[in-house]
Amino acid sequence: MGAIALAAAGLSCVLAASWIDVKARVAQLLIARAWNEEQQGQAHPSPWPWADTLPVARLIVPRRTAPDGFIVLEGSSGRNLAFGPTHDPATVLPGERGNSVIAGHRDTHFRFLRGLRDGDLIGVQRPHAAVVWFAVTQTAVVDSRHTRIALDSDEPRLTLVTCYPFDAVVPGGPLRYVVTAARVVRQSIPVKANGPA
Repeated sequence: MGAIALAAAGLSCVLAASWIDVKARVAQLLIARAWNEEQQGQAHPSPWPWADTLPVARLIVPRRTAPDGFIVLEGSSGRNLAFGPTHDPATVLPGERGNSVIAGHRDTHFRFLRGLRDGDLIGVQRPHAAVVWFAVTQTAVVDSRHTRIALDSDEPRLTLVTCYPFDAVVPGGPLRYVVTAARVVRQSIPVKANGPA
């Protein structure tokens, strides 16, 4: 009887852990559909009927993410973070003068951050706009209890944030992995409607 209980407990742990990743992947499909509908002219399409957020940008990281990238939702609530990267509404939209902050979970959408290096390109596309390219200028681990991300910048800047360490067993904690990128003029990476060519 003990072996059955142990196996059931193990199975429930595996299913619980898998549920987070499955939910994140399915949500991105629904959010991408809403993004494509908006690109085709539909006004403010909702990813699902009860969603209280909208897609505001597409994040493209050549050689680090899927070709279509990730769709970024507006509003940095914990609920929105479960579905995809989120734009902090207290910051400018990507590509505008100032610092645009986008957050994501370290074990789903933003797990790729650990592989970014100085000079790596990050593209951000807002609805009905061209891709704006940024190059990574810094990666750092900071303590969120003592460090605040600067929002002012004379030039467009992009900051991607996730929890740290990437392989932590217990989620949360005060440490954050922060990737800072500056806008660059980049025309040699063609981007099709659903991702880089």
